[in-house]
Amino acid sequence: MRIGIFFGGAAREREISFAGGKTAMAHINKSLFTPVPVFVDSLGNFILIKEELIFSESIRDFYPPKAYQKEPFNVYLESLEKFDLKEILKNVGSQIKPEDFKNHFDFAFIAMHGPGCEDGSIQGLLEWYGIPYSGPSILGSSIGIDKAKQNEWLEKSVGLEKKYFILQRADYEKYGRETLFEQVKKAIGIPFVAKAPHQGSSIGLAFVKQDNLETFDQAIKKCLFIQEIYRENWTTFSTDDKIELLQKMVNLDEGIGFPVTFNGKIIQHPNTLLADLEEYFKNSVTKASIHSIHSEDAILLEAFVDGSEFSCGVIQTPAGEAVALPPTEIVIDESVEVFDFNAKYKSKATRKRIPMETSLNNLQTIQAMVKKAFEDLGFGVCTRIDGFVRKDNVVILHDPNTIPGMSPSSLIFKQTAEIGLNVTDSLTYFIRQSVRERLKSGKNYQAFKFLLDQLDNDIKNLKAANSRQENIVLEIDPKNIEDSFQKAKDKVRELASAGNIAYQVVIDLEIEEGLVQIPLHTSHLAKESGKELLETIKKGIHPLIAQTRQNAIEITEFYT
Repeated sequence: MRIGIFFGGAAREREISFAGGKTAMAHINKSLFTPVPVFVDSLGNFILIKEELIFSESIRDFYPPKAYQKEPFNVYLESLEKFDLKEILKNVGSQIKPEDFKNHFDFAFIAMHGPGCEDGSIQGLLEWYGIPYSGPSILGSSIGIDKAKQNEWLEKSVGLEKKYFILQRADYEKYGRETLFEQVKKAIGIPFVAKAPHQGSSIGLAFVKQDNLETFDQAIKKCLFIQEIYRENWTTFSTDDKIELLQKMVNLDEGIGFPVTFNGKIIQHPNTLLADLEEYFKNSVTKASIHSIHSEDAILLEAFVDGSEFSCGVIQTPAGEAVALPPTEIVIDESVEVFDFNAKYKSKATRKRIPMETSLNNLQTIQAMVKKAFEDLGFGVCTRIDGFVRKDNVVILHDPNTIPGMSPSSLIFKQTAEIGLNVTDSLTYFIRQSVRERLKSGKNYQAFKFLLDQLDNDIKNLKAANSRQENIVLEIDPKNIEDSFQKAKDKVRELASAGNIAYQVVIDLEIEEGLVQIPLHTSHLAKESGKELLETIKKGIHPLIAQTRQNAIEITEFYT
């Protein structure tokens, strides 16, 4: 079965998508599937990319090629003012059109995030051309992208004891900041979180902790992707300082992104903006206001919740029954003020605890609530729902995510590991269950049913063949735990992705009975370090984990 792995895209989360594409390419079961990397550039072109390029560090390492980058900036394709796509693609790959998709792959695995990528847009395109795809339907995707609407729907589904306020951009531009700030404080109080409602990966996120008008205004501008530069600062900057500032604007994890509007015109490249700012500040102006062309029409403001933060995935049995995974606590170091993109992906000041540290009753309540929200909001296949447990044990849900991040250490893979699915098994689940979900669309039923039956038969035959093999035994040395554990994890990835090799991982440990060889569960191999592995073995199985494994036994038995 040929799997088109879609990664990249036009959204601000494209680098996270790029990481997800790498994961799918590296971990997909090669005995069941043939991966076909499909890079979607920031202008919406679909490119059959050379496979070796997907393992680059960043999209900008190869696209646009270095020959098209104008010093001193490193930009994305949308910043190029003139280019020949055919020339750019010579060393990258070949462009394909949606009408030709069927000639290259049988199924589209969507590893993309953000507007256009997980809001129903790409899903609708694939449905139009009869290509089954991963994840929820168009309906579930469109619900999953809008944080403001999600609050309304969650309130109707499971209740929502959280104050929130929708600030319209038109009101922000029309009325004074003081008036709006007073309205917000009256409605939800301080502190509160400001969010760009269609962004993920904690992009366009700001925290207002003090009753300060300037802080409020800065938070709103961050969510609207507005950059202000003051003349008093610009005139003191060195050339390197100015270049660094504009490069940060280009970088989508920390800047507003290009193209931008400034002084009445659209500017694509930071070199042009640099020249325009130099000219602009020759006049006696106080500041320059620069706007991304991709912004929001409204901002979601949510009252701060004092409690422990969790994330909980929901997947489905082969028959389609929802099963909640173990809630995972996001443990944040006190040095982190805002859990933004950098804290989430670049900082070592956060860690994951499975299950979260709370009562069994709270954990069961979380699972019941996320399962109900999954069903009521029309999601399917897999959705990660975040939330909080307040100090008075009230559970609050927010931010359903229909295409969770897919790096090997992502929360969803940590949680599926707890029920016995490694990353390779999880990818097989995503593909198989997504084909099953596409049967509900009322389109191409017989073709999709044939594809599903064929895949189910392939999975069954592969499992049977593996069961007849003698396991390759991988031993972890407790005396050299960190190095040995990492080598075992690397080998497991290699064997699992091959798909047709049976294996078992063991560790010899001293316990009361003496030296005992302990076979490791998939969840053990998902730990971040050898130290965490040993701590987990010592603790034993948490009652919630045991219960969840029983609830998910149909899934585990089907895929492993």
